[in-house]
Amino acid sequence: MNSLRQYFLIICAGLFLVGHGQNNQKLIQKPDGSKISTEYLSNYIQKAMDSIGLPGLSIAIVNDNKIAYHDTFGIKNIKTEEPVTAKTIFEGASLSKPLFAYFLMKMAEDGKLDLDKPIYPYLKPIFPEGTIAPDSFEYYKTLTPRIILSHGTGIPNWVKGKPIEIAFKPGTDFSYSGEAYQHLGAAFGTKLGIAWGTKLDSLFIKEAALPIGMDRTIYTWDKKYENTIARGHIKGKVNPKINRYKKVGPGFSLHSDAEDYALFLIEMMSPKNISVSTRDEMLREHNHFKKDNKLYKETGQTGWGLGFAQKPTPNGLMHLHTGNNQDFQAYTMFIPEQNYGFVMFANSDNLFPFLEKLEELLGEHF
Repeated sequence: MNSLRQYFLIICAGLFLVGHGQNNQKLIQKPDGSKISTEYLSNYIQKAMDSIGLPGLSIAIVNDNKIAYHDTFGIKNIKTEEPVTAKTIFEGASLSKPLFAYFLMKMAEDGKLDLDKPIYPYLKPIFPEGTIAPDSFEYYKTLTPRIILSHGTGIPNWVKGKPIEIAFKPGTDFSYSGEAYQHLGAAFGTKLGIAWGTKLDSLFIKEAALPIGMDRTIYTWDKKYENTIARGHIKGKVNPKINRYKKVGPGFSLHSDAEDYALFLIEMMSPKNISVSTRDEMLREHNHFKKDNKLYKETGQTGWGLGFAQKPTPNGLMHLHTGNNQDFQAYTMFIPEQNYGFVMFANSDNLFPFLEKLEELLGEHF
């Protein structure tokens, strides 16, 4: 009898420990409502990174307006093999755009910017001759912040020093353009009389970043990050260069990490620094894709708000943006209906094959 009682107690103790471990295991919710343990996710991420040779990663997931998961993986530099840590920052590439759009929406809310007023008067005094092709000049004079933020300008993504040629009447079609974002940033800085260098960045930090808790996100370089910045990689080779931007590049110059950027996603789903109506205006569709649009045909994205692309999913409307500076890539998305957000930064040119592997576990994210 004593041996039977002892066996029973051992079994009960084992069941308690198993149950206790499960109850304390941290879970995150996926967009479809199912849950997964953070431990399993981290192990999956590491294996997926190893399988494609992704050097370094910072990743965060938001559940119910809180950062439910944040972790860093890999190395900052394949030569030095320094590990990526919570302090490591990355180039955000085009994730610069929706955050800059948020900043301008805050400025519009404060009466410092009119979304529907042409920007040309602020650029006219500073533009070199020949910036705009003669046959596009009248179209250029009609460009507004709203048209630029929703990529309706007709300007190419980058013109690389060539005269700007506008492909269609602004506001009538879609043409993704980092170039246009640059003009908008220059116009706003000129309007305020502070140009578009560190003073504009300081205004962004004061009015947009710090109020929502983002304390290591910048558009112009700060030497305090010299030892924490990751190095970019292309085709498995390290790029030793650090881009120490002296001017705000609204379309490309952001430095940040996943944990900090996740706070922006929380602000998008539960705004505190801007009004709900301003947030709603930002997320409303302003540029609906035509049926022959490449993004529509290849990804199912249907349009653009003021900063983010949009894609209907079974779990709700997804707002998303990619980032690609070649040696740095980044990606973010959120689904307000699920209070779910996702962001990741990588220091290489193979982040998107990694995202495809991650989707096999987490479900549709792009």
